[in-house]
Amino acid sequence: MRFPVLALLATLAFPFSMAVAGPADSITVEHPMGKTQVPVKPERVVVMGIGALDVLDTFGIAPVAVTKEYLPDYLSEYRDDQYATSGTLFEPDFEGIFSLKPDLIIIGPRSVDQFDELSKIAPTLVFAFDEQADASYWQATRQLWRTLGRVFAIEDRVEAKIAELDAEFNAIAEHNRAEQNNALLVMSSGKNITAFGAHSRFSALFRDFGFVNAAGVQDQSRHGELVSFEYIKQANPRHLFIIDRDKVVNKGKSSTHQQFDNALVKATAAYQNQAVTYPDTGAWYITASGVTATEIMISDVKRNLQMQ
Repeated sequence: MRFPVLALLATLAFPFSMAVAGPADSITVEHPMGKTQVPVKPERVVVMGIGALDVLDTFGIAPVAVTKEYLPDYLSEYRDDQYATSGTLFEPDFEGIFSLKPDLIIIGPRSVDQFDELSKIAPTLVFAFDEQADASYWQATRQLWRTLGRVFAIEDRVEAKIAELDAEFNAIAEHNRAEQNNALLVMSSGKNITAFGAHSRFSALFRDFGFVNAAGVQDQSRHGELVSFEYIKQANPRHLFIIDRDKVVNKGKSSTHQQFDNALVKATAAYQNQAVTYPDTGAWYITASGVTATEIMISDVKRNLQMQ
């Protein structure tokens, strides 16, 4: 049940100023909801969103509360009771968050609608792409990491990780351009198959990893363009990536592999060249812009390309 922030402020005994108290030093950061002044090296951080949690975990920053649904195995430690629950990906636990007296709240794209109310509790930062900027996945992700690098005063460590992964992206993109490799990325959800293009939520495959789009996908919405197995055969990609959304929604249960084991898919160059890959759904779909998630994405693409 949603707990309105104004009602909460009226019922709790301690003053609102205590909830926003934090380090004296602060910086102004830009994010999709505007500009926010946030403390430097905040000590009590609440996270709503798995991508931001992935980044904090990589750099050894422990939040006081996290979103515990859809956590990948490599973040399973945050299911422990020592970490409070910040709510779901879409709906904050306002009362719980307020009682923790956070210095900073970091939210993901699925909870952006709650930004204004969360900002009444503590400075709130959106860890998500600015969709108006038309940046590729890796371009936008680097900026998100650099923003957190400034907030937590770990710029040098962030830049070292960016340089490491820049080399990976560049090597894969150069390989694909040299080989003129094309690819098709589709997502399976229930009985629906959707395809994604170079300006979609899965832009990384084309704009960062350097594949040419094997099909003329025009729909750039978050849910992709509805297609069929016949469409996949006609596109005849040299490389095929299948995002299995059912595996996330149904908590590991999915029949996607069986559905794609058909004559139309087997007729593609991708199947015949053993270049059909089921990427890690959590990394590509849930944990967007996480450090480990990005490393998993690189690994998935290299596996498809049979690169060492």
